[in-house]
Amino acid sequence: MPEARARPRRAEGQVTRGTTAPNRLRRIDRWIVGTRSGLLRGGPPPLVVDLGFGASPVTTVELFGRLRAVRADVSVVGLEIDPERVAAARPHLRPGLDFAHGGFELPVARPPVLVRALNVLRQYDEAAAYAGWAALRARLAPGGLLVEGTCDETGRRAVWAAVAPDGPVSITFAAHLGSFTRPSALAERLPKTLIHRNVPGEPVHAFLREWDAAWDRAAGYAAFGKRQRWVRAAAGLRGRWPLLDGPSRWRLGELTVPWRTLAPVGRARG
Repeated sequence: MPEARARPRRAEGQVTRGTTAPNRLRRIDRWIVGTRSGLLRGGPPPLVVDLGFGASPVTTVELFGRLRAVRADVSVVGLEIDPERVAAARPHLRPGLDFAHGGFELPVARPPVLVRALNVLRQYDEAAAYAGWAALRARLAPGGLLVEGTCDETGRRAVWAAVAPDGPVSITFAAHLGSFTRPSALAERLPKTLIHRNVPGEPVHAFLREWDAAWDRAAGYAAFGKRQRWVRAAAGLRGRWPLLDGPSRWRLGELTVPWRTLAPVGRARG
């Protein structure tokens, strides 16, 4: 049974540039499968939405395959505001994978347990990005999650927020360690809700400065590879900042902190 509804009168949102590439979102998908697979287990067959899949549906197809490895009856719907992109995705249809015209209104048959929205809100201003969060989280299934953020063109640097129905929960930083330089280089991939807050006086700025300092203190571990240096730098932050993950995720080039820790001054909730 199709999970997408009939085309709405007007999709909510703006058309993105549509840039995408195979495996661009692999780090985000790995984190979803590795830390949020509970969203897919138990209960009726889950529905997942990939919002704004772009000019090619390749990353939606990849998401579908990765989630099917966790739950064989998961359904994925890729949504796009541009009808031509939806038409171009049609050859990739298969049982459990659908594509439809739509935006923030999420024209799907039932509330999704997960919405992935990468590189969608980057063109919005901060207020509009928060409005996008509010619109999407209001349409999640109870206990569901919005994963929203940005990555570079190859997916080697990414930062994303996990947003629950009652507000943002965490921020995750991820990098390809072979090409990594220093933590503050990830600032250009902050979600739109934070990217303009990387200035003195804001928590995210202080965090990145301290992470850089921890990275510098861990320079001696570079002889054992950047992975060991990343792990040591992350460990050096513990006690100074609350971290939500540990060495098993750090070794993958990830670091997750509570949203409230980096939230803009005066805005603990989204």
